[in-house]
Amino acid sequence: MKLNNYTESDLEEAILQWLSEDLGYRVAFGPDLACDGEHPERKSYADIILTGRCRSALERINPTIPSEAITDALEMITAVPWLPGGLMVANRQLHHWLTDGVDISYKGKDGLVHGDKVYLVDRHQPLNNDWLAVNQYTIIENNHNRRPDIIIFVNGLPLAVFELKNPTAPQATIKSAFNQIQTYKAEIPSLFAYNALCVLADHVKSALVGTISADLDRFVGWKSIDGQAIAKTN
Repeated sequence: MKLNNYTESDLEEAILQWLSEDLGYRVAFGPDLACDGEHPERKSYADIILTGRCRSALERINPTIPSEAITDALEMITAVPWLPGGLMVANRQLHHWLTDGVDISYKGKDGLVHGDKVYLVDRHQPLNNDWLAVNQYTIIENNHNRRPDIIIFVNGLPLAVFELKNPTAPQATIKSAFNQIQTYKAEIPSLFAYNALCVLADHVKSALVGTISADLDRFVGWKSIDGQAIAKTN
């Protein structure tokens, strides 16, 4: 395909194909997962996480934890965006749970109350996790209707957001992609309570990765598989 015919949709499809064929992700179209879609996994457009996938993953990763304790953990996860203190407090809490697990307690068969953890990801067996890439996932929050290009869900949690720009449009720059992320943070902040990475890409010039607290100059080039050499860009 000639570059002057290359569109943002082409870039989106190329990334989804890479995630699916090279990395083994499942791929879904956002409207299909919506409450009124062909394969609904959300009760409304205000839902951020994919609750069914999250619960299934938590049960699979934590087979010794009783169902009611899994429910408690899931309720805590779902409530993350509304923790007192704002977006960064919520994001730090979710990061803590991702790394250390959610502290829960439950009454055992012995009648005693037991303390334990519900882990959100299986770090020892990556294939035991649910890896899903979704494009055009509409979120409605505070009367704002937004649809990020691609969201990466791990065990039903939206941990990464890709903002893509048409490589042939002069005004569609990496900076404009960064500014779009800032708009999303202001208008649909619940999504970013769960966010671990933001990716800005235009296919030709660069693909940069950063966090929700990073300025544009703190976003860095996408690294190769060895985690050392930064991939070449034009």
